[in-house]
Amino acid sequence: MIPSQGLSGNPVAGPATRHDVAGTGPASRLKRRIRRPIASSGKGHTVITHRARVRCTAGAVTLAFAASLLVSSGSAAAAAHDLSPDSPTCGVSSGRTFQTATAEQEGLDSARLADAMAYAVSVGRTNIQIFRRGCLIGRGPTNDRSDGVPWNLWSGTKGVVSLVAGIAYDQGKLELDAPIGTYLPPDFGDAAHRAITVRDLLTQTSGLATSTTMELLTSFGPIDPDVGAQAMGIPIVTPPGSTFAYSGRAVDLLSAVVEAAVGEPFQQFAQRELFDPLGIERSDYYWAHDRSGHTYGFGNLLIPPVDFAKLGLLITDDGLWGDQRVISSDYLHQAHSSSPTNPCYGFLFWVGPGCAELPTFLPADSYTLAGFDMQNIFVVPSLDMTVVWTGGNGPTTNEMVPWEFWRRLYAAFDEPPIPDPGPYVDPDPLGPFRGIANNFNFPLLAGALGIGPDAYPSCTPLACRGETLAAPFTDQPPGCILYTCQGDDPRTPGIR
Repeated sequence: MIPSQGLSGNPVAGPATRHDVAGTGPASRLKRRIRRPIASSGKGHTVITHRARVRCTAGAVTLAFAASLLVSSGSAAAAAHDLSPDSPTCGVSSGRTFQTATAEQEGLDSARLADAMAYAVSVGRTNIQIFRRGCLIGRGPTNDRSDGVPWNLWSGTKGVVSLVAGIAYDQGKLELDAPIGTYLPPDFGDAAHRAITVRDLLTQTSGLATSTTMELLTSFGPIDPDVGAQAMGIPIVTPPGSTFAYSGRAVDLLSAVVEAAVGEPFQQFAQRELFDPLGIERSDYYWAHDRSGHTYGFGNLLIPPVDFAKLGLLITDDGLWGDQRVISSDYLHQAHSSSPTNPCYGFLFWVGPGCAELPTFLPADSYTLAGFDMQNIFVVPSLDMTVVWTGGNGPTTNEMVPWEFWRRLYAAFDEPPIPDPGPYVDPDPLGPFRGIANNFNFPLLAGALGIGPDAYPSCTPLACRGETLAAPFTDQPPGCILYTCQGDDPRTPGIR
């Protein structure tokens, strides 16, 4: 067994105080449940993800939901039972460290918790952070080497874009049901594209044609001419708001819309309004721009795991950071609640057991930010538990790893929330290959690069919308490539 590191930490002296207003603290969170509407038509829905095609029929979701109802009551009871004067809760700060508690203080066995983390490391997790009631109770054995190293969140970036959009919404600068043309320059895009709403972009119902090939091959660095313009050139194939279709380019468009709505560069707004309150410094991370200087929304936020964990604690505590309200609970509740076209999806968050990397035996209120190769924030309000991990994929499936990890984590509880769900069994080994033809749409790929009929008018590989484009990779700091930023160059992001 790999010895656990950081489990003993500095025990919290007595129950720390966590801000609990408007029903947002630990005791209130134990009482919350998310109501997840389930399609009743019996028709199948195919959810296209950035990792694989996840088959999600209404019947399967209903089964997962029913199973989660059976276990969530037990989970809530276990969590409520564990709440005692001797079980600390922890506050947050803008510093570089988290308040800690021992596993035993939070109702878990440290040796079995270490077993769960050892498993995660064995399948490619390079950084693991486990929180209960805001207290850091578990750190992976390789965390000391990876805590401060920026790591690409891939589609986990989408959830961060959602948070930034939520702050703009809270400030009255962005309306969820407004057409995006409300915020864009009057000559930008045709009437059909300008009629897409902000909510359509947040719920992946923009109606834009999708192509994993286009998004994958242009994701390896800042080579796109203008991602917002590229999205406005993609054909609309379904009425906006009617059909879920997972799209990275739609979220690139959302970042451009938010930037226009707030009237300043997207990352400048995000730094001041989201990152600064949490103590995430501008030098910590690299968030790629396209060749026009616009921020990618689909991915390419490379941020240290400890900063990623701060975002996890922020959403766990319903948008509060200590005494400061960073984002409204109203927006966050919408973000991690099911949307009408896909019960597995909210506002760029994956919602509920059986969706994305959420095992079917987790409670009904579970949700996650999920990125390629399993860059995840898992939030389980009824257990008051947050798990954050990053890494690369081992020789396993995306569904197997979280299943086996959470199975071991549940076994670490003094009173496991449910009986052992048993080893993972892949219900559809051919699932990742179904519908693979959608991945190969080379006209859309050419259009993304400013070539052919699907390119935005006036965009070429050299110029877009009257502006000369920067050379590819100009935006990229030394030491940053694909997955991570590393090196001693002072321009290389990271926590040192």
